[in-house]
Amino acid sequence: MKSDAVKTGMQQAPHRSLFNALGMTKEELERPLVGIVCSYNEIVPGHMNLDKIADAVKMGVAMAGGTPIMFPAIAVCDGIAMGHIGMKYSLVTRDLIADSTECMALAHQFDALVMIPNCDKNVPGLLMAAARLNIPTVFVSGGPMLAGHVKGEKRSLSSMFEAVGSYAAGSMTEDDVTEFENKVCPTCGSCSGMYTANSMNCLTEAIGMGLRGNGTIPAVYSERIKLAKHAGMKVMELYRNNIRPRDIMTKDAFMNALTVDMALGCSTNTMLHLPAIAHEAGVEIDMDVANEISARTPNLCHLAPAGYTYMEDLNEAGGVYAVMNELSKKGLLKTDLITATGKTVGENIANAVNRDPETIRPIENPYSETGGIAVLKGNIAPDGSVVKRSAVVPEMMVHSGPARVFECEEDAIAAIKGGKIVAGDVVVIRYEGPKGGPGMREMLNPTSAIAGMGLGSSVALITDGRFSGASRGASIGHVCPEAAVGGPIALIEEGDTIEINIPANTLNVRLSDAELAERKAKWQPREPKVKTGYLARYAKLVTDSCHGAVLKSE
Repeated sequence: MKSDAVKTGMQQAPHRSLFNALGMTKEELERPLVGIVCSYNEIVPGHMNLDKIADAVKMGVAMAGGTPIMFPAIAVCDGIAMGHIGMKYSLVTRDLIADSTECMALAHQFDALVMIPNCDKNVPGLLMAAARLNIPTVFVSGGPMLAGHVKGEKRSLSSMFEAVGSYAAGSMTEDDVTEFENKVCPTCGSCSGMYTANSMNCLTEAIGMGLRGNGTIPAVYSERIKLAKHAGMKVMELYRNNIRPRDIMTKDAFMNALTVDMALGCSTNTMLHLPAIAHEAGVEIDMDVANEISARTPNLCHLAPAGYTYMEDLNEAGGVYAVMNELSKKGLLKTDLITATGKTVGENIANAVNRDPETIRPIENPYSETGGIAVLKGNIAPDGSVVKRSAVVPEMMVHSGPARVFECEEDAIAAIKGGKIVAGDVVVIRYEGPKGGPGMREMLNPTSAIAGMGLGSSVALITDGRFSGASRGASIGHVCPEAAVGGPIALIEEGDTIEINIPANTLNVRLSDAELAERKAKWQPREPKVKTGYLARYAKLVTDSCHGAVLKSE
């Protein structure tokens, strides 16, 4: 056992004295030590129930012959952090989570781990740690929130942000907004649409690190507690069979995850997180492959914000395994890969049934023949940009219009809510990338304001920042290279014509190469927005978004 390094032999007598201080018995120390990485806290709605999940996991580990020992991981609520300096601290926690988990796991020599994340950066941060540590690991999340109900319709957090825009447009009263405020988030759990947290939790199943239902069983269902117990039992099976994360998270497994991503219509943030996780697993993903996979993968789901179904509906329809079973009918998945269930992908999904052909369209009748995410390139984004194609209305799939240029998110929001953005405009928000932000803020406030103002089918937005999974419309993020390093987005001027062609995967400004080169020669780097603390250190180390915004190792 790996943990023998801290509990066996005369040299470890001092270590055992400290285990005695924890109240551990000789019998517990004779068993494998299993770290339970729990991101419970009292500020994130998706994490307020994780103490109960952890208790269930610990019971499962103990029943299967291990000694469970819990330690924490941090988590930021993106919704609460949205629209102010706090959002600069969201993406950056992904690396803190991975690094701190590595520190705890190796300092105490755990034999196996169960990861308990739920919200946005917590899931990829812990997947990065699992790949880096490569000791037997299972994931079990806290589960999604149930949808709210307002005026007889299901609603979620994206509806709340759009309600604020509607109020600014004069189409909703303060009382209407208050009703939304009190009803759209009715339970604990990760917010109820196919936003980033739920996207990543679903992809734990697709990539093989989570058990069936991990992405979809609602947080308030007792089935979630049962799942947690099974996760605790399953990690002991993985330990005994020496099945490790890098055995599971192979190149083919990441291709499976990208395929399921396209079918589900996941958040564009997956295009940041999957390359970062793969990097830790020793697998390099060129994001150009996303368009290749999208071209052959039909979009089967239109969950909020793309449509009017929610995570609870996906769960009832058969969950991620039912989606994977549909994809397997056309040979779109590698099915011989080992997973955290101890079985192959094919064995896992063999008996999955699609119980609702509207929530999960059959492979013969998809929402579209191509996947939910597209990578766009052109003279604005020579290294790429990302759009959630499945959440774009048909009339905005091809669009050209004048650039309305803003140097930060706050200025753009003021212009949108002030009625200064009109149909046809292309809002450009720059200096919000990984370095320029720093921290690559999500842009849910401006995208929601555009939708709430009734401009969702006539105004596009491009940024070197990123979008919440709750964003919808022609919202193109991750423009790379970013403005802070002199990327072409820094050279756009007010009134330049921006040309967007999502079916052709292109994003251009109508300028000659010579004009762009002339502007580039005049461009000067800007003073960093943050010069002290963690953000300043992060800005110096972070790489570009098209490679997952991972940190430099040297």
